[in-house]
Amino acid sequence: MRVLHFYKTSFPDSMGGVEQVIHQLARGISTLGINTHVLSLTSGRELKTIKIEGYFVHRAQCHFYVASTGFSATVFHHFTQLSKDVDIIHYHYPWPLMDLVHFVTRVKKPTVVTYHADIVRQKHLFNIYRPLQERFLNSVDKIIATSSNYYASSPVLQKFAQKVSVIPIGLDKATYPEPSVEKVKYWHQRFGSKFFLFVGVLRHYKGLHTLLKASENVEFPVVIVGNGPLEKSLKHHAMKLGLSQVHFLGYLSNEDKVALLTLCYGIVFPSHLRSEAFGITLLEGAMFGKPMISSEIGTGTTSINIAGETGLVVPPADHHALKQAMLYLWQHPDEAIAMGKRSKTKYQTHFTADRMVKSYIDIYNQLLTA
Repeated sequence: MRVLHFYKTSFPDSMGGVEQVIHQLARGISTLGINTHVLSLTSGRELKTIKIEGYFVHRAQCHFYVASTGFSATVFHHFTQLSKDVDIIHYHYPWPLMDLVHFVTRVKKPTVVTYHADIVRQKHLFNIYRPLQERFLNSVDKIIATSSNYYASSPVLQKFAQKVSVIPIGLDKATYPEPSVEKVKYWHQRFGSKFFLFVGVLRHYKGLHTLLKASENVEFPVVIVGNGPLEKSLKHHAMKLGLSQVHFLGYLSNEDKVALLTLCYGIVFPSHLRSEAFGITLLEGAMFGKPMISSEIGTGTTSINIAGETGLVVPPADHHALKQAMLYLWQHPDEAIAMGKRSKTKYQTHFTADRMVKSYIDIYNQLLTA
């Protein structure tokens, strides 16, 4: 079997949540002997094909952006050439250019779409795009939702219910580096072992202004890992609020991130909009046995963090509730430890990469034998 994944960005050029899912899938299915390729765009000059942990990454040049969506004149040719030699095309939604490529190249292979998120922010542009979206999703063979919560609350997925299956995202802890003793010691000296950790791209839907407001007049340190379009304004806001215990670390290596995941007291994940469809950071927190705090937004975040079991769940954009949740975990360490243990058990039971990979391979086989 040969599979082609197609999305606007991928490892090693980008390290976001969708890219992580593609990496976990591509790596996992390639270890089972399935020839796996990923096609994405890059703004860099390096276009040659590279091999990452058993699978091949191909890049087409990104020529311009519209509403944060990359466009490429050459990706049509790349896709046509690669799709000739594969058995399954695996799309990752949303990316409007992908829909165009699908129709222009007239692909005739079995097709799977992992539906990562609804389009939430660009409402006016979405009204223009909607006819193409509906035609695209109607034309593919199978649509995968990443959680039952998201499937149940997405009007788009409900419209195509007859072809939707749910496969939760999974992670393989073996793909994460073991931090050196020196690295762990360095971060321990900076923050100790009792701090809240946020990891993610600093975007509008991550709820970080709420986190900063919740961090006023409290003693616990908050460590923020990641960069993004809101980094400058968030730092300025933190300075205005006098939050000396909030630390912006910017982009860090995986080894540094794992060291902080290992040391931290708990994960705080205040995303407040449906653009946050799943929450890879929550899953990483569960994998490392940490209690979690998240917001109830009707998406996959609530399938990972169960209120009162693996952590605490608060209303979105409510800094008072977020502060109280952080204070509660801080003041009840035994309960926080117990929640962390339950979160790790939940990860091991429901959210491993092995489970995800096997479920997708079952879908591939169904399509090839239909």
